[in-house]
Amino acid sequence: MRGTRHKARMGGFLAAFLLAFSACGEEDPSSRAQAGDGAEMDIRRESFGRLPDGTEIDLFTLTSGRGLEARLMTYGATLVSLKVPDRQGIPGDVTLGFDTLEGYLGSGAYFGATIGRVANRIAGARFTLEGREYALAANDGRNHLHGGVRGFDKVVWSAEPVRDAEGVGVKFGYLSRDGEEGYPGDLRVFVTYTLTRAGALVIAYEAETNRRTPVNLTNHSYFNLSGEGSGDALGHKLMLNAASYTPTGEGLIPTGEIAGVAGTPLDFTTNRTIGSLIEKVPGGYDHNFILAVRDGAPVPAARLFDPSSRRMMAVFTTEPAVQLYTANFLDGSVAGKGGKRYPRHGGLCLETQHYPDSPNHPGFPSIILEPGRKYVSRTSYEFSIRK
Repeated sequence: MRGTRHKARMGGFLAAFLLAFSACGEEDPSSRAQAGDGAEMDIRRESFGRLPDGTEIDLFTLTSGRGLEARLMTYGATLVSLKVPDRQGIPGDVTLGFDTLEGYLGSGAYFGATIGRVANRIAGARFTLEGREYALAANDGRNHLHGGVRGFDKVVWSAEPVRDAEGVGVKFGYLSRDGEEGYPGDLRVFVTYTLTRAGALVIAYEAETNRRTPVNLTNHSYFNLSGEGSGDALGHKLMLNAASYTPTGEGLIPTGEIAGVAGTPLDFTTNRTIGSLIEKVPGGYDHNFILAVRDGAPVPAARLFDPSSRRMMAVFTTEPAVQLYTANFLDGSVAGKGGKRYPRHGGLCLETQHYPDSPNHPGFPSIILEPGRKYVSRTSYEFSIRK
């Protein structure tokens, strides 16, 4: 009965959120980012440079024919840039990053990268599975963060262009071997980015293993809908489809509790600016929000709006949670694209995911992938212009 009541409450919250989600700004149909009516979509492949060992890194450019452009590289299966038209129809890059490969090699910010084998933090860099304790790389103090010292963001992926009815894209592949960064089992992973005819960037993940292993994949793009390098993103308005979150303790490790956001600075269930209450959040937002899921189908996770450019980004996902991170560790020392300095809160991440430290919390949704089963996850970022 407890589960039934909880599901009913979540269903009621989701219905209310959907109503508010659809009402937070009137869309200008003439400005919706899309490719149709015969508009040409294209894929271009070129070199983005070489790693110190001589490995060449490829760069793919996807164009929608309606002003959207995504650039992706094989190092880290990384989203290098994403150009979206503003209210005047002028495309602007809305993701933080670098103009050259060298910038990504020297950065610890994970700009645009695919994160795995397990995104976010694992306490003490260890977990127990089937009675055996696995020690992982400790790369965040004593904890494990974003897959370790050499996570999926720092490896070279295979890549092939994709064209289908949905749009144009790139399918990246990587084989993570048993023992890599301490994880058990071989894990074959595919990440497909698609720029759709409907004006969205879709990221689809798949993975299979030959041994039980934890898997939690995400993308770590920093968004600034005013345009990267244009200052902080505190004036953006945000809604999250989340009535609860996972509180954390030392090292941003979850305590295992589930708490409501109502009456706290973490309440984004109504449309408000990110900076309105951030001073009441020590260190800034870096929190895992629990989404009002609906039987594994994609649900609206977030809606982000920039009043200056009028760009709107709606996030839909099959994942049960999203991490809001407001670039708290940027401090102006990082020179990004065009040499522009990225200030604190110069962008924000909306990392769709399972809960942090899940292997150490039996009450959290499991991230253990079984042999013979397929990990499947999908997140889409849909763009439009609001009047």
